[in-house]
Amino acid sequence: MTESSDAQKTPKNYWLVVAALSGVPFIMVLGNSMLIPVLPDIRNSLNLSSVQVSLIITLFSLPAGIIIPVTGFLSDRYGRKAVIIPALVVYGAGGLIAALAAVFFKQYAYVLILAGRVVQGIGAAGTAPIAMALCGDLFKDKERSRSLGSIEASNGLGKVLSPVLGSAVGLLAWYAAFIFFPLVVIPVVVGMWLLVKEPEGRAKQKLGQYLKSFAKVFKDQKGLLLSSYLAGAIALMVLFGVLFYLSEYLEQQYGLDGIPKGLVLAIPVLFMSATSFITGFIIKKKEALMKILVITGLSIMTAALIFLPLAKGVIFYFAAISVIGVSTGLVLPCLNMLITSAATIKERGLITSLYGSVRFFGVAAGPPLYGFLMAKGTGLMFWSSAGLALAGAVVFFIFGKAKGSQANPASFIYKPIPAGKPGK
Repeated sequence: MTESSDAQKTPKNYWLVVAALSGVPFIMVLGNSMLIPVLPDIRNSLNLSSVQVSLIITLFSLPAGIIIPVTGFLSDRYGRKAVIIPALVVYGAGGLIAALAAVFFKQYAYVLILAGRVVQGIGAAGTAPIAMALCGDLFKDKERSRSLGSIEASNGLGKVLSPVLGSAVGLLAWYAAFIFFPLVVIPVVVGMWLLVKEPEGRAKQKLGQYLKSFAKVFKDQKGLLLSSYLAGAIALMVLFGVLFYLSEYLEQQYGLDGIPKGLVLAIPVLFMSATSFITGFIIKKKEALMKILVITGLSIMTAALIFLPLAKGVIFYFAAISVIGVSTGLVLPCLNMLITSAATIKERGLITSLYGSVRFFGVAAGPPLYGFLMAKGTGLMFWSSAGLALAGAVVFFIFGKAKGSQANPASFIYKPIPAGKPGK
């Protein structure tokens, strides 16, 4: 694991800085999750088909996933705040476009809403992954792991609150959610502007030099990075696939909808969020522990998925789903720390942004994949997911080593010796 020496001293207002940074992924999560409860109202109001209304989600996620690497490159060249703050403004502007379209341009509302969602997706690309890279720039050791754990917890908290927020705001009007986006962006932009100070002395590399240094980092750490990307994508795909299935299950079996359903869906995500926050405090810079927790988390997820089709009674069912939330909370903060620490400040933005893209695509793939497998049977759905989680654990066990680790995959510890200093 490459521990960069460019992080500055821990600021006195550490938790205020972390709170400002944590607001960035919180905002990004609301972009899709808040709209899900009001999609039926949008469909009915605009006389849309199911495919047409699904584009409101798709045309946010796809631009974000595609453009995230570009924003990572720009943040490496011009600074993290120079990307995050304009990205948040663009994100809010996209919501404003969609809201104005719904209120004033009834005839063209659908097309303009889609345009606003594309703009929002472009803005979302410069948010959470760049905030993660900025944590790596600002902090090191236990402060870095805590800040990254807090960011993951904030991401989870957004997932917890967004269905409830969406349902509550939707009681006013179906387009009220779009108006909410620019309003909630304002305090986060102010916090980023006033509280977060980037490290000084960023050296802008020429493009050719930058690409060479990035390629070297990726070549040196490809096993760790690729296996981490895979583990993150699997964890989030399973979590969101299970939540999608749970949403259908609650409506069909218990007739739950609206705010009550949102509250029940929040339970496993709340477990994930709490576990993420605690994990960030535990791991510090202990690479061996991080890698063990990633493998343990994916293994626990495998066991819970195997058990789910066999669960008898709603209590056991929810216990297993909550365990999946806990396992995800073990995995993600460790991956965040490993990935942000695998590169220096010069390449970190692009490294973390590629991870952000993979996470976006994992989230996007979960619901449709589970929707397809639900028709084939819940046993196949959960057990095939268990096989995928187990495969992720095995791949990470074999390849999740930083350059310089022992050839034996069970040897996790890598301690780089600074240039010019003798080893002890």
